[in-house]
Amino acid sequence: MTAPPRQRADDQSAADPRLDDAALIERSWHEPEAFAALYDRHAIPIYRFAGRRLGDQMADDVVAETFLAAFRRRKRYDLRRADARPWLYGIAANVIGKHRRAEVRMLRAFARTGIDPVTSSHADRVDSQVAAAAVQRDLAAALASLAAGDRDVLLLIAWADLSYEEAAAALRIPVGTVRSRLNRARRKVREALGGQDPTSSNQEPTR
Repeated sequence: MTAPPRQRADDQSAADPRLDDAALIERSWHEPEAFAALYDRHAIPIYRFAGRRLGDQMADDVVAETFLAAFRRRKRYDLRRADARPWLYGIAANVIGKHRRAEVRMLRAFARTGIDPVTSSHADRVDSQVAAAAVQRDLAAALASLAAGDRDVLLLIAWADLSYEEAAAALRIPVGTVRSRLNRARRKVREALGGQDPTSSNQEPTR
């Protein structure tokens, strides 16, 4: 298997903060070690996103598989997109999709017992709004009941802070589909929580 190379300690050119993600990816076509800088920029938030959904152990696997797939596909990356986050989160969502049964089992167990196996170890690293929502058993039950596509859209926007356009790019669906899935998911969450929607922020993502 071909894995993304780690950056050498004496090679700082690839980590130049003036280079956007697209420039790093393009450079990695000829200098594979440059891809390590992309990992350094984005691995932690993707780990947090995966961990919030699947827990620590599986999050490690999701991150590894996400960046391995991204490295292999880097020559197909659209260099017009300076920010690689939607691309990477899209790959991560596909990887998480392989474990949907585990995610739903975990959510249902939390809804049933009131014990959140993720928040108990991640509370200091999860966005305060999301952490406050995650301790609610009704929310866990609502998330477990969502269709997989609706849940992906909701969590990419609520937990990964992607805009509507970025979520559309990540999932390779039209922006209109993002809006409809998000509206449907939030309606179900509001119904489950008596009109409250802790996944919605005061400032909506750019449409």
